[in-house]
Amino acid sequence: MSTVRTRFAPSPTGFLHLGNARAALFSWAYARHHGGKFVLRIEDTDLERSTEEAVQVILQSMDWLGLDYDEGPIRQTQRLARYREVLDAMLADGRAYLCYASREEIDTLREQQRAAGEKPRYDGRWRPEHAKDKTPPPGVKPVVRFRNPDDGEVMWHDLVKGEIRIANAELDDLVIARADMVPTYNFAVVIDDLDMAITHVVRGDDHVNNTPRQINIYKALGAAVPEFAHLPTILGPDGEKLSKRHGAVSTMQYPADGYLPEALFNYLARLGWSHGDAEKFPRDKFIEWFDLAHVSKSAAQFDGAKLLWLNREYIKEADNARLATLAKPMVEAALSHAIGENMPDLAQVVALVKDRSDTVAHLAESATLFYRHATPDAALLAQHVTDGVRPALASLAAHLKDCAWDKAAIAAVLKETLAEHKLKMPQLATAVRVLLTGQPQTPSLDAVLELFGRERVLKALASAA
Repeated sequence: MSTVRTRFAPSPTGFLHLGNARAALFSWAYARHHGGKFVLRIEDTDLERSTEEAVQVILQSMDWLGLDYDEGPIRQTQRLARYREVLDAMLADGRAYLCYASREEIDTLREQQRAAGEKPRYDGRWRPEHAKDKTPPPGVKPVVRFRNPDDGEVMWHDLVKGEIRIANAELDDLVIARADMVPTYNFAVVIDDLDMAITHVVRGDDHVNNTPRQINIYKALGAAVPEFAHLPTILGPDGEKLSKRHGAVSTMQYPADGYLPEALFNYLARLGWSHGDAEKFPRDKFIEWFDLAHVSKSAAQFDGAKLLWLNREYIKEADNARLATLAKPMVEAALSHAIGENMPDLAQVVALVKDRSDTVAHLAESATLFYRHATPDAALLAQHVTDGVRPALASLAAHLKDCAWDKAAIAAVLKETLAEHKLKMPQLATAVRVLLTGQPQTPSLDAVLELFGRERVLKALASAA
């Protein structure tokens, strides 16, 4: 078997959404599983809509998800001379021809066909045999059309969908280069995949209708046709195609919202593919297990709750220092100031709050508790810092003044104070929490006090006097 070569070829005309990211992931995984090569190509021949900003988002998204590529990024705009070379050869031997029909003329033709109940399609009016006695109209720059076979059919065995057949009579002579000789998608993609020796094309099923046209171009060029695998559509929770109203945002919105790359990677891997009952698995296992035979033929449904669950599980396992690095800008943005040197270590704070956090953003929100000056609400103070609790708060402060400052010693002091004043833990703990943080609920009190530090704790307790 020849070396497997796959590619991801996005157009930089907008953000990279989840459907794009899943296509990239499956294409990458297929190459990695087979020990092959994965190529990144930027299809930027739509000069009006392509932007450098969108290119950078693609590169950032690939990097964030860890989808490393062996070749690229290769830009189609760097290959215009190559496309022109092939176009000239095809024009010279009749595999392609110049079409002088104006846009208005084609629009009129389509309207007439629709009115007659026919499928709108180009009628071949500028094919050489039909244009022998025609003079090209002045002022019209011709496009280049591929001469599609008239008879027979196109058949391929799709690695996801199975056998697909399309009659050539259903296909017309498509435009393969615009009037400025910039190639169209269906032509450029064939030349690129041919030159780059792509063996397997893994992409969304919105490209199924393009495939027979591309296969015919391969055959006209006398080239081997790659294997095709078309991935089913991703649907929103309501069963409609995933869109912005379902949260179908740029892939790079996920890190901004506090998702970890390994969580989105794992989620996308399971979106329309399965390996037994495995829900959560590392990258190396996915590469080992991945095949196209277990990609579902039916549409996949996006489940934000499942993604959030995965993210929570990965946050629990994540290194505290790494999470602190990710959370720090969010914490400081919420505080409107930097975390000072004498404040609690953020990695230690993260370790305390991460088990209750769905996202890094949620984690950061919880962490701000340790860096913000608390102004307890008067009603909370009245409810929890009562005359019955104040003596215990004074005793606690006295004990904490000289004890070792670690979680175990603080826990012992709390227990001693409760016994001394015959109180239940919630009575004392809630009062301390309100005084120190302004909130009646926090993580384990001994851990919270340890992180706040002796000076801040004693100052807060003194305010109850």
